[in-house]
Amino acid sequence: MTKQCQILSTHVSAGNNVSHSHRKTRRTFKPNLHSKRYWVPSLHRHVTLTISAKGIKTISRIGIEAALIQAQAKGYLDSKSLR
Repeated sequence: MTKQCQILSTHVSAGNNVSHSHRKTRRTFKPNLHSKRYWVPSLHRHVTLTISAKGIKTISRIGIEAALIQAQAKGYLDSKSLR
């Protein structure tokens, strides 16, 4: 399973740890992912998604069906995961 949000495509990014002496070492920034189950009325069933905290807020703002349509249009979500 990839560390990527299925709604917003938020993924692992890289950067630096910077010490007090300004020495830099590489590190990763991981997204705040959660596995969440939503009821989709048009499909008449539950769908389990791996989404970030911001993705949860997006779904509560625009609705699950609109969020799924946008994610499929942008290529973040394949139709196989909705079956």
